[in-house]
Amino acid sequence: MITIIKSDCCFSIPDSSQHFQFQNWTIKADQAKRAEFIRTAEKLKNQLVNIEKDKNGNLYSKKSDFRVEYSTLEELEHKMTNNRKAEKAKIQQQLAKIHNNVKRLQRQLKDVKPTPEFIEKLREMMEEAENAINGFKEEQRLIYEELMKEEKTATNELSALQKKIDTWALGSSAIERVFRLPSGKVPVDKTLQNHLPEEVVEFERFLQQTGGRQGGWDDYDHQHFLKVWTKHKGKPSYIEEALEYLSGRKKEDIQQHETWYQEFLILEERKKESIEKWKMKKQQEKQEILKQKQKSEKMLKTENLQQEAAQKQKAEKERKKQQAAVEAWKRHKEIEFAMKQASRLKEEEEREKKQQKERQRQFQLKLLLEKYTRQKEEQEALQRLEKGKREEAEREERKRIAAEEISKFQERDLHKLEVKILEKQAKEEEKIEKEKRLAKLREKVEVHVTRDPSRLYKPTKGWEERTKEIGPTDVQPLLHIPHRAIPTWRQGL
Repeated sequence: MITIIKSDCCFSIPDSSQHFQFQNWTIKADQAKRAEFIRTAEKLKNQLVNIEKDKNGNLYSKKSDFRVEYSTLEELEHKMTNNRKAEKAKIQQQLAKIHNNVKRLQRQLKDVKPTPEFIEKLREMMEEAENAINGFKEEQRLIYEELMKEEKTATNELSALQKKIDTWALGSSAIERVFRLPSGKVPVDKTLQNHLPEEVVEFERFLQQTGGRQGGWDDYDHQHFLKVWTKHKGKPSYIEEALEYLSGRKKEDIQQHETWYQEFLILEERKKESIEKWKMKKQQEKQEILKQKQKSEKMLKTENLQQEAAQKQKAEKERKKQQAAVEAWKRHKEIEFAMKQASRLKEEEEREKKQQKERQRQFQLKLLLEKYTRQKEEQEALQRLEKGKREEAEREERKRIAAEEISKFQERDLHKLEVKILEKQAKEEEKIEKEKRLAKLREKVEVHVTRDPSRLYKPTKGWEERTKEIGPTDVQPLLHIPHRAIPTWRQGL
């Protein structure tokens, strides 16, 4: 901290280096948070892509055996995708509205006017932007809470299903162990025998003793057995085709499984019939119970009528008593209302006085502001006038300096012009002297030749010298034609 002391007052200014260090640390922390957020987002995005890939591989596979069940999930996914798109568009629209409100408020803050109307307008705009932001936050909070509840419910359901599947796995392994035992008999719970029909107990006992709903076979073998057996409608011809699918099974195993499956179907049908009978019996018992209930309700109704008559008399007495109390309460309220009215009038008078004082204060403030504005305008006018005078004086000074400089330049130009004229005269005189010298030389070397046209027809000295070396001019026959020399590489070709 830097402390400044002036006369009788003391105030401190924060050290700029500390402020810069704090600001630098804040920027680094924000950058680290932003980088961490981006890394987490990228990681989640990659996880989402992998999950989507696995899901699409199972969900949209047309070769899957569970395509019919997966079609329901596919429709649900399309529905949820459309809902997400609609929700995204809605959120973007709300954010755009909030963004426009904030931008409009920023534009208004650029041109601030010290008037009550402008301040009231700014306050309304700020409240509108704040309400929009708070509404958006509240809506998103409710949506997130609902999603968290749904996520918790889904997590609980998945945990229950996982436990159920684990229980099934443990149960199936126990059944397989029991099925491998020599006896293969498992005692049925006694409570189950007491509460369920005999056919249901017999069916459950049969399942426990023979290895469940697949007869001790795994799901793959049992499904292929059902497929082939249904295709041939139970005829013996199915065994040959079943042996092709079930490579690890023998013919005796398939016949034994067929016998088990037929017994399974019979027992299951008996179980369904017994359950239907049990339901009908329960329905009859329910109707009898309903009739007994209606009779008891009629008896209760008569008793209630008698009690209502007694209660009416009692209620009439209570009503008269309450009416008297209400009248007293009304008188009390009227007095209280009159007192409140008087206090309200008094408060309104005080508020009117405060408003009057506030208006006077604002009027005085306005007068001071106008006075300050006038003084500022006068100061600016004086400053402009002084500035104009200074500029005028500067212009005059520049004109004077320019006139002096111009006169100097003119004198220099005249001097240069005189020098050029003298140089030109000297060059012309020198040229005349040179011409005179050349004329004298020409007179000394000039040759006068007379005209002789006949000399054009005479041979020249060169031609005469050339004709001297030429021998006799007799024509002889050409006996040998000279050729150029043949190169060595072409000789003999």
